[in-house]
Amino acid sequence: MNPILEVEHLSISFTQYQTGMRQRELQVVHDLSLTIEAGSIVAVVGSSGSGKSLLAHGILGILPYNAHMAGMIRYQGKPLDPPLAGHLRGTEIVLVPQGVAYLDPLMKIGAQIRKGKKDKTALTRCRNVLNRYGLGPETENLYPFELSGGMARRVLISTAAVESPKLIVADEPTPGLDAAAAKRILTHFRELADDGAGVLLITHDLELALSVADRVTVIYAGETIENAAVTDFNNGKIYHPYTKALWNALPQNGFVPISGTQPYPGEIVSGCLFAPRCPDRTKDCQEKNIPYSPVGAGYVRCLNAKKGGIV
Repeated sequence: MNPILEVEHLSISFTQYQTGMRQRELQVVHDLSLTIEAGSIVAVVGSSGSGKSLLAHGILGILPYNAHMAGMIRYQGKPLDPPLAGHLRGTEIVLVPQGVAYLDPLMKIGAQIRKGKKDKTALTRCRNVLNRYGLGPETENLYPFELSGGMARRVLISTAAVESPKLIVADEPTPGLDAAAAKRILTHFRELADDGAGVLLITHDLELALSVADRVTVIYAGETIENAAVTDFNNGKIYHPYTKALWNALPQNGFVPISGTQPYPGEIVSGCLFAPRCPDRTKDCQEKNIPYSPVGAGYVRCLNAKKGGIV
């Protein structure tokens, strides 16, 4: 059986105008790959500006007009081109956005979940999905401004789950929530995966990702640098120095920071993009293009990992 989603060597760039009519191509995402199986949650973790949301928009086919995408995205084995993405978007492939501003402030919640439909089947499905996420029938007649933060998040999940989707793209679905509330929201994605859907969870919070996901894909400056099972983090089987830095920065692991910053889009860095911040860098790291290669039960973009230098 084919995976729900396969992303291979994805690149996304933007055409920008400089002085006068001069143009340049600003590459933001390059050589990004991941796979999502049915019934699983893959968390994509990275800092702000690493290209996580662009990945989501590329999958959904909603990139802006000046964006250019290369590489391959497959949905159940078929190329997910813009016409197919447009046909499946909102039904088989759904987005749970990071902002409650995606809710129409002038439309009641029930109508938004039903997408304006008023037939008996739509009404029943709406009430069932609200009940599933702990929202009473009175929620149907509320406007978005009448919802608490947690209720709004559950409504956003309801608008996606009502269609029984096969692929759910959750783009930072827990901002502004305390840890307990965020974990409660993430349990709903776990339930959807357990029902057979594939879930792409985009987040900057590694701790939350580890609490619900099956695998974690780490992105740095627009490219995938490691893919590992959640159990590998606890078993010490993560290999890339940036992944290890994220792990060590968690409160329970000592809050250990690293110096430096992620390169900006368009900034020219030869070799490994993380090399300027890496304590284990070598001359080869700064001169060679680093392939994304199998290591252990995952994939890593690091020369030292393949040599066994980072354990």
